Amino acid sequence: MKLQAIDSKGKTFEFSEEFLKEKITVLYFYPKDNTSGCTKEACDFRDNLNRLTNMAQVIGVSPDNLTSHIKFQQKQNLDFVLVSDTEHKLSEKYGVWKEKSMYGRKYMGIERSTFIVDAQGNIVKEWRKVKVTGHVEEVLQVLKSL
Repeated sequence: MKLQAIDSKGKTFEFSEEFLKEKITVLYFYPKDNTSGCTKEACDFRDNLNRLTNMAQVIGVSPDNLTSHIKFQQKQNLDFVLVSDTEHKLSEKYGVWKEKSMYGRKYMGIERSTFIVDAQGNIVKEWRKVKVTGHVEEVLQVLKSL
């Protein structure tokens, strides 16, 4: 499965699942660039990146396109890879593309989720329906225990 991604220097590349096998990965799925909760989550990962990258690489995934990711990355000074999953392939594989409901309207979207994937590509920890506040600290605690 190949998807488009942007790295921390603004360079686009083809993302494949082999990229996850380089080292331990924090793979987090979020609904939409530049929304309040997603911005807070991304900034929490950014602000703790030095602590995280000693143990793992961080990759954010949303259904937004690369143009949106570039703007989001630049505006928030994000120093990690963002994957554009416009066709929901990775989101479906990880089971985070779900039916959601807002104001009585049903639609499909990302269920905010995080996975720690080991260097062999195995999921060693997962969080579903993530609450943003305090989440990065939980991720750090698990990484320290690995």
